[in-house]
Amino acid sequence: MGLISSYRMRLQRKRWRLRALWRSRDLSPVQNRTARIGRGDILACVCLRNERIRLPYFFDYYRKLGVRHFLVIDNGSDDGSREWLADQPDASVWTTTASYKQARYGVDWQNWLLRRYGHGHWCLTVDPDEFLVYPFCDTRPLRALTDWLDASSIRAFAAMMLDMYPKGRIDEQAYAEGQDPFEIACWFDSGNYTIKQNSLLGNLWIQGGPRARAFFAGAPQNAPALNKIPLVRWHRRYVYVSSTHMLLPRGLNLAYDEWGGEKASGCLLHAKFLHTMTTKADEEMQRRQHFAASAEYAAYRDGLKAQPDLWCKWSEKYINWRQLEILGLMSKGNWA
Repeated sequence: MGLISSYRMRLQRKRWRLRALWRSRDLSPVQNRTARIGRGDILACVCLRNERIRLPYFFDYYRKLGVRHFLVIDNGSDDGSREWLADQPDASVWTTTASYKQARYGVDWQNWLLRRYGHGHWCLTVDPDEFLVYPFCDTRPLRALTDWLDASSIRAFAAMMLDMYPKGRIDEQAYAEGQDPFEIACWFDSGNYTIKQNSLLGNLWIQGGPRARAFFAGAPQNAPALNKIPLVRWHRRYVYVSSTHMLLPRGLNLAYDEWGGEKASGCLLHAKFLHTMTTKADEEMQRRQHFAASAEYAAYRDGLKAQPDLWCKWSEKYINWRQLEILGLMSKGNWA
């Protein structure tokens, strides 16, 4: 990158930090327990709305992995999410009814909390329907991964989003609060992915899977991005640029080695396609708070009415992380 481009990136990063500071005025504390954050604790940062049914399993999953404190932004929930979160001893909760869209789809709020409380910590930034799977996750806690990343001078850990879905109609099986969502949504596409490099920021751009073939078949280039960098050794100078797809400084986006090798990576199992999806799509279409006037949710709403079964003859049933590595969807790199 030339000097001019590098300077522009620095200015852009400063702009996002100032935006985060400005949008922090939207947030009102419900329960601030950040004084309990210990040195070296792994943190999770979450922005949500009306996800009460998902929260018990989500918290249980990440607590077992080793997350010690949750920084949560509740964007005007009216289903009891905020009250449930406020009762969790390892969660600090902020609420806002401000525009999710005006806060760059929550990124400004998350950048602020990460800058304020995440400096020096490994921070996991995920949605309530995203579940991190990494090499050896069945036998090694998240702390083992972050210790190895520290020892290897790696500051960020990438994960491809893997859309999970049930066999049969999405609304056939009701998801119960506290249930493992992958007891229902246990299938995924093992192929059907495209990958390219963002020439400006250096991150990989991945698209495909069931959302591309079922909801964006006529325009696969408009399908949602599946590349994520959810786990970062945070520094107050860092910012997410677009969701967790990419960051600044741009060096954090290099989730591969220049000499043809590959770094360790994981997958985010995405439990979006449960029976709650239809209601969620209708709600988001009314709110119009997502990218491009919620065009993605419009595609979900229309697609679910026309073709609610995402399973096909090429679908794979999820077993474990080793299966995903064999399929080339994640890698343990040189972590042995």
